Amino acid sequence: MAADRERLAQEAAAGRQWERSAKNISPGGWSVDSNGAMGTILGSCVSVCLYDRQLNLGGMNHFLLPSRGSGQNDDEDIILAGDFAMEVLVNALLGKGAKKARLVAKAFGGGAIVGAIRMPIGERNAAFARHWLDQEGIPLVASDLGGAWARKVVCVPATGEAFCRRIPVNRESAEALVRSELDYQKSLSAPKPRGGVDLF
Repeated sequence: MAADRERLAQEAAAGRQWERSAKNISPGGWSVDSNGAMGTILGSCVSVCLYDRQLNLGGMNHFLLPSRGSGQNDDEDIILAGDFAMEVLVNALLGKGAKKARLVAKAFGGGAIVGAIRMPIGERNAAFARHWLDQEGIPLVASDLGGAWARKVVCVPATGEAFCRRIPVNRESAEALVRSELDYQKSLSAPKPRGGVDLF
């Protein structure tokens, strides 16, 4: 028991250390790297971390909706959708030399946030992630999905480690989290100013 408590304390300390330097992944975002750490905060959204054990290369995404659905062409829905997020993440890893047969996954999020107008989305996002990985033959080796809480997740792509901290929410904080997700969604559909520079 004492050894277990010590191990858990060491893991928590390591997670906090990585959290301080982690690159933030916003809804609709993704990143692939072999250095540093990447992290995000999840409500009803889901993040999937993929890792190639031979290359010590990993990546993380963050999606707000399960899928684009048939006939959807809206750029905003495509960027935020799980099927797009998973395809982009896998293709980015393959582009850096990863092999699909070596990939393993860890998935987080899909919370049923109290008072959130998007409550059913969390369950659908979690179900989508499990189904997509199963269909693609990518083992889901660890997960923390569902539940009535938000999460702070940090992925360390060089090692495949992922640290998940559950964040209890009340009605006020739940509504603030959902509002931030919706604000980000709206910002993607806002018209871009003419003459500006887009960074990709």
